[in-house]
Amino acid sequence: MLARSRLAVGALGALTAAGLLTGCGNAGSSGTDAPKQGASGAGCAPVAGDKLVVLTDDKKLQNTDNVLPAISKKAATPQLVAALDKVSAKLDTPKLIELNRQVDVDRKTPQVAAKEFADANAVTDGIEKGPGGQVTVGAGNFSESQLIAELYKIALTAAGYQVKVQTIGNRELYEPALEKGQIQVVPEYAATMAEFLNTKANGKDAKPVSSPELDKTVEALKAQGDKAGIVFGQPAQAQDQNAFAVTKAFADKYQVGTLSELAAKCSGKATVLAGPPECPQRPKCQAGLIEVYDFKAGSFSSLDAGGPQTKNALKTGSASVGLVFSSDAALAAS
Repeated sequence: MLARSRLAVGALGALTAAGLLTGCGNAGSSGTDAPKQGASGAGCAPVAGDKLVVLTDDKKLQNTDNVLPAISKKAATPQLVAALDKVSAKLDTPKLIELNRQVDVDRKTPQVAAKEFADANAVTDGIEKGPGGQVTVGAGNFSESQLIAELYKIALTAAGYQVKVQTIGNRELYEPALEKGQIQVVPEYAATMAEFLNTKANGKDAKPVSSPELDKTVEALKAQGDKAGIVFGQPAQAQDQNAFAVTKAFADKYQVGTLSELAAKCSGKATVLAGPPECPQRPKCQAGLIEVYDFKAGSFSSLDAGGPQTKNALKTGSASVGLVFSSDAALAAS
């Protein structure tokens, strides 16, 4: 899955989808840097392993980045919205991980993976016919967005629309097209889109409007969308947001399944946290782990944002815990 614009590491919704790390240092720089807050305990040394598991964010550090359809207000008929909501109703995070695995690992096309999913999960059952007409579903320039766009196409086709999927690029390109009605639908992420619209309207230093509570995030998102001529369908249970992963071998050895357990058992000198260069200063990365969980790693390894370097560091035993994205295909076997 290619990088996408995220609220993620720093609560900055307007970062470009071309890469989270733009202007924040070079991804993949080597070495470890001690965090400002020292760790006095023994900690938990890395444990190599092929399987990665996400630790439960039990104190809700991260905001809610659930998948949901963004719809041009001009196109938002009840039948169109209801058809898209059928996709949301069938999609949760484990299913999204598996879809990503099929495309990113098994190399199925998004079209094939989406069709198989729709058939297996009865996505089109009970969809009411709409007024018809041409609908363009926009997609971001990464496979997950393209997968969900293909699912939207299947649902809207069942509702009687003539649908095409167009991969457009980053949010800065497709969001204005959605406002103008040049495209009618695009897959979105609740917290990230809420902050994108918020900072677009109110400036890059605008007070964040998203929340760890989904209802509050969606309420804020819809309020921002009203101003831009964009409406939103129901959010899926599926989320693609910041998460912290360890190897299954690490989790089994130290008996950790939540971030609270990680903080209680593994704060200390032997623990290595891996993530992007800006992680130590970001409220959704190391700074947030310290503030919310009182988790203090012994050292920080500056790598990438949920990318292959961080995942490889976990699997090879170079990092104890690392920043990943919660729908990453690498988690499918976990």
